[in-house]
Amino acid sequence: MAGIASYGAYIPLYRLSRPEIQKAWDSMLPIPGEKAVAGYDEDSITMAVAAARDCMNGVDPSTVDRLYFASTTSPYKEKQAASVVAGALGLKQSVSTMDFAGSLRAGTNAITAALDAVRAGSARNVLVACAETRMGAPKGDKEMSLGDGAAALLISNSSAADLLGSYSIYQEFHDSWRSDQDLFVRSWEERFVREAGYMRVVPAAVAAAFKACNLSPKDIAKAAIYAPDPRLLGMAGGKMGFDPMAQLQDPLYMSVGNTGSALPLMMLVAALEDAKVGDKLMCLGYGDGIDVFIFQVQEPIDRIRDRRAVKKHLASKRMIPNYLKYIQWRGLMETEPPPRPPLNHISVPALWRDREWGLSLHGVKCNNCGTPQYPPQRVCVICQAEDNFQPYSFADKKATLSTFSHDNLAASIDPPTTIAAVDFEEGGRIIFNMTDRNPEDVKPGMLVEMTFRKQHYFEGIHNYWWKCTPVRC
Repeated sequence: MAGIASYGAYIPLYRLSRPEIQKAWDSMLPIPGEKAVAGYDEDSITMAVAAARDCMNGVDPSTVDRLYFASTTSPYKEKQAASVVAGALGLKQSVSTMDFAGSLRAGTNAITAALDAVRAGSARNVLVACAETRMGAPKGDKEMSLGDGAAALLISNSSAADLLGSYSIYQEFHDSWRSDQDLFVRSWEERFVREAGYMRVVPAAVAAAFKACNLSPKDIAKAAIYAPDPRLLGMAGGKMGFDPMAQLQDPLYMSVGNTGSALPLMMLVAALEDAKVGDKLMCLGYGDGIDVFIFQVQEPIDRIRDRRAVKKHLASKRMIPNYLKYIQWRGLMETEPPPRPPLNHISVPALWRDREWGLSLHGVKCNNCGTPQYPPQRVCVICQAEDNFQPYSFADKKATLSTFSHDNLAASIDPPTTIAAVDFEEGGRIIFNMTDRNPEDVKPGMLVEMTFRKQHYFEGIHNYWWKCTPVRC
């Protein structure tokens, strides 16, 4: 039976407190809590990669047949993002990649397509990765409410949560939208959006889903339901017959914020973290319609408890010191650049040439002496054996910081630039930039891990590679 074989999530390390935003705009009403903020070198692609890596923990990448990337904030308007994600994950060349966009149901739309593919037999394992970095206009309520995050699900016939049923409808309705000329999310008047939109169609769609599955609200252990804010979720949950305190999954508003199309998937991942065998879980995506899924948890759930998922990412955080830093990271304020030469031209042929080992951080391992090496070599640097190597992934290997240097003169949006020489546990040394670090805490011998990040942007091209970061959790 088609269902969820594995799950993963990603929440950026950084948080911005809502009182800090309110302090910048004296006229705003104070709102408690905080929101997750993608780092200056993160976007929807890098966060999707992080969530997918969490989901693929212990899963052979060669078993994945398709990769679906879902987001309304893809870094590209015309270029597939799923191919970048697949390349970073080191998936086989024959994997079918697709982008889902244009709606807050992009994530649940991708799940629908993945379930259909598995049930039809056209794919065995479909990896769905959904990530968002939506922005609200400064001094607006959405600047307070919108957060960044990602989730990933592996859809398969061999599952830890079987699909019991699903139900979908479409709705042509303007509640939240962003045109091709908009940077910030727009919305209509709150009462109209609530009464003519969400409260009118969501309870009715859930009732129809229960009828189709011959279930009732009391049968559901946890319901992961998208809503723009917790108040509306509580109102709708009561109307649908749920116990708001016991059955509604935490919408993550106080700790992460509204992560758009990724939110119902992140809530479902959080529900799976605590689920017991036999539990029935509901997931609802909302945006220009509704997607409802009902899953039943199976015994394999206990074999995939080692994910970072939502809980561990929530427990690991660092506060952004002030609102101006957030504005700078989002590119909403121009600052004086350092007096340095401009960035060199990005070479598209070089990106293409390095796609196999650069994008996925793959090197080679000598079959003669067993030494890992990066980049790939023809002659072993240790035993001088020629053309006797096997592919080797550095991205998921344990590593320690050998030595480092803080460069306070290099152009950086998060100075100083930390250059790190990293030694891998099984052998091999690579030089990386270090990110998500407190410069004062960087010490030789500290444990680090690899993370896929943006390097720079030039002439419409987002350049990605790997950095190291202190082990997060």
